[in-house]
Amino acid sequence: MSAIERLAETIEARKGADPDSSWTAKLFAKGPEKCAEKFGEEAVEAIIEAVKGDREKLTAEAADVLYHLLVMLAARDVSLADVEAELARREGTSGIVEKASRG
Repeated sequence: MSAIERLAETIEARKGADPDSSWTAKLFAKGPEKCAEKFGEEAVEAIIEAVKGDREKLTAEAADVLYHLLVMLAARDVSLADVEAELARREGTSGIVEKASRG
């Protein structure tokens, strides 16, 4: 099992937990909209580090982005397995063709 899979399982396990017990539970308690907002904030921070060219800080921000993406997905009952299945469906398809198929 990969680190991302373990993280996704831990996030899922925090649903319904006491918000004082973990940051993840606190995010869930604030609702899916707040989870999405936090993901957006972290994405912007990663973009800033990518533009600056600081590899170490970009790596740390990318980890934050992945964590908050998984929280946002879980808040809307979308699993990592769901995302992996979508990626597998797209595998071998040109990105240009795939994007055009979405309209």
